[in-house]
Amino acid sequence: MDITKNLSYAPAQPPGTQGHLLDLYVPRSGRPVPLVIFTSGSGWLADSGRTGADKAAAQLNPRGYAVAGVAIRSSGQAQFPAQLYDIKGAIRWLRAHAKTYNLDPGRVAIMGDSSGGWATAMAAVTGDIPQLEGDVGPRGPSSAVQAAVPFYPPTDFLQMDAHMPDDCKAFNSAFGLTDCHSDARSPESRLLGCTITACPDKVAAANPLTYIGERRTPPFLILNGEQDVIVPHHQSRLLYDKLAAAGDDARLISFPEAGHGTNFQMLTDDATRKGAHEETARHGHTTPARPVTPTWQTVVSFLDRGLR
Repeated sequence: MDITKNLSYAPAQPPGTQGHLLDLYVPRSGRPVPLVIFTSGSGWLADSGRTGADKAAAQLNPRGYAVAGVAIRSSGQAQFPAQLYDIKGAIRWLRAHAKTYNLDPGRVAIMGDSSGGWATAMAAVTGDIPQLEGDVGPRGPSSAVQAAVPFYPPTDFLQMDAHMPDDCKAFNSAFGLTDCHSDARSPESRLLGCTITACPDKVAAANPLTYIGERRTPPFLILNGEQDVIVPHHQSRLLYDKLAAAGDDARLISFPEAGHGTNFQMLTDDATRKGAHEETARHGHTTPARPVTPTWQTVVSFLDRGLR
């Protein structure tokens, strides 16, 4: 594989920061290869989205997929919608430079966990909407993706607190808060620049659910642990149900034993996968939950189908 790090898809903002950098991992091939964009989560508190892309590439490169580890700006560097503009700027940049790196610009998927899962979902449901393209990176190429794999993504900030396990004690402790996601210092409030309960219009603009149903979305493979004390499982349920109701293609894999930060273990570790079950929605038809043991091949098969 060919590895190229620290590529700038836009000038650094602020100068010296990493939020507009990406790393590329490309398998050697005689013809252009499909691309999976990977961006990891940090509660929007860090510009470290490239972290973990090497692990994804180790699994996906041998199966014929390039991986781009993409960083977006933190909430301390810029507030929403900057992060959406960043990920879409990276998508357009990768398409603009597809020939240089032997990428297939017609076959692009996106994957991420937690706030990276939010970026994944937001990019997937807002591709090529003119008023949501922003001014980051090159203009011209499409920002649309052909498949999305979000792990435990926040999808409706105002419905998080009611479904948090343990009365939000673990979440409050982890972030030094007293009022869960509705705290003025919560990751979601910091992202928007306002306490989420005080700015419902801003919350709606940042919720992936808002954009589902207006037009077709690419297929989704959603994964969430039922023991998640940071992003409750209900957030993925909301996303799946909205996609299903809109007649879009979606799969939801739930993990009764899994907590937050387990995205790679969900595909490899038996203890994490214990009791996992999957629901599917396709063309308006849904299937009841059935037992499943997800692996990286599950993801690859989903990508193969979505990217044809």
